[in-house]
Amino acid sequence: MKKLFQAADRYIKTSDWKIIAAVKFCVMAFGIIVGMFVRKEHRKPVLCGAVSVFLLTYIPLMRRMARFIRQEWDDEDDINRFPSAENADEN
Repeated sequence: MKKLFQAADRYIKTSDWKIIAAVKFCVMAFGIIVGMFVRKEHRKPVLCGAVSVFLLTYIPLMRRMARFIRQEWDDEDDINRFPSAENADEN
């Protein structure tokens, strides 16, 4: 199992956002297909589980993304405020 996770880490590092988005759409489509076969009496518990997993993963991911974007913008502001010698020559 450890080798599988290491291979997955290497795969992600070599992928861009488009590949990762395609993987996510694939997994989402598979989830919809599986959901189509859930019996009517079991749909509510399955929905509750899916919503729980979504919230438990989405909130931390978006928090991390917001911090990342904020850091990117702060770094851009620092670059614009304090240009390096190479950038000063261009202006």
